[in-house]
Formats: sequence, C-alpha cells, structure tokens
Amino acid sequence: MSTRPPASTLNGLYAITDSQLLPDDRRLLVACEAALEAGIALLQYRDKSADEGRRWRQSDALAALCERHAVPLIVNDDLELALRLQQRWGEVVGLHVGQEDVPLSTARRRLGDRAIVGATCHDSPILARQAAEAGASYLAFGRFFASRTKPEAAPASLSILGEVAHLGLPRVAIGGIDARTAVEARQAGAEILAVVHAIFGMPDVARAVRELNAGLTGTSSTEFDIDRCQ
Repeated sequence: MSTRPPASTLNGLYAITDSQLLPDDRRLLVACEAALEAGIALLQYRDKSADEGRRWRQSDALAALCERHAVPLIVNDDLELALRLQQRWGEVVGLHVGQEDVPLSTARRRLGDRAIVGATCHDSPILARQAAEAGASYLAFGRFFASRTKPEAAPASLSILGEVAHLGLPRVAIGGIDARTAVEARQAGAEILAVVHAIFGMPDVARAVRELNAGLTGTSSTEFDIDRCQ
C-alpha cells in the first residue's frame, strides 16, 4: 500500500463524482480511472443515496484505484464509511465535511492526524478560521460560478480566497469550475479546483482533465507540504 500522499496532491484538480452523471459501477470506475490516469490531484466519492451496499462497493473499488495511482480518495460527508475504508486501505482515504455534518474536530480525532480532512466554508472567513483551528487539511469555498450540481447554492466572491490566505491552508474553489473559470479561480488564490461536470460530464474524461490541467499551466500557484495542512 502507498503511504501518506505527497505534498503535490494538495495542489491541482479535485474531481468529484456525481451519481447522476455516473449512475452505475462500470461508468463510475471507468471514468474515475481515466481521470486518475490523466492527472487529478484528489478524487472525492459523493453519493447521497441510502444504498449502503452500493456505497461500500463503489467506494472500496475507488479506493483500490486511488491506492494504485497514489491519489487520495476523499469520502463526502460519511465518517463511518471513511473509517471503514481507512481500515482497509490506510492513509489514502480521507473525508470532506460540510457545515451540517459531523464536527470536523471529531472527524480529525477519529481518522487520525495523517488523514486528509477537508471542510466546506462557503463564503465565510469565520468558518474558515474555525475549520483551521479544528484541524482541517484544506478549506473549500464557493459556489463561485453558476453550478449545475448545486444551482441553489449561495454565490461566493473570489475575494474570500485572498481573505483567508493567512490561515496557511490550501484553498479549494468549487461551483461552476470549467476550463475558463478554473484559471480565474486559480489566479484569485485557489490551489485546488473542485470539478464535477467539466470532468465527469464530458464524453472524454481523460481529455477533459488534460485540457483543464493545460489551461492552468503558467498560472500562479503555491505548493503546500501536507504536514502544514493538518
């Protein structure tokens, strides 16, 4: 098994799965493997269904892919699933929590100091500071642009990325990130670009990832050592 993910994994594209775009096991695994091979930094498994068998089966298969590619698998919102996967796959598995989910401090305590645990902070420097103090590995903000995944989400200003720079944690931009908006978010300070439709909604996932990465070449960025992100 791989050990802790390298520092560079907290900088780049963060692909987030969508159960409507990837409705069955085969499509999910084929698309995620293509994204991993093309060069994503993080993969998030997001499935809000109540089908625990499906969620375990799919996330376990994705953890195997992520372990092979040395890319962290981040489980959305489900601490118990993350813990079960962590017991099987080790430090390749992390967790992302929203404001209505298990407290970040609890997730950090149960997953351990070395796991990646990210937090949704919307457009709030206060939530960002609280997450940093609770042990967050990264801080996620948005939506910054029109989003097909969460069209009802409240809009956020890109200026928040600069406001929280002093916290010293990688900043994730989410919401409507595509080849055009990714560059704008990157230049505003986002180290990590969370993408759903512009990767998994495309007919050629690998090509979409390569084009997004190519569009970011030459934009300003800062690499973070993972030890600083916990």
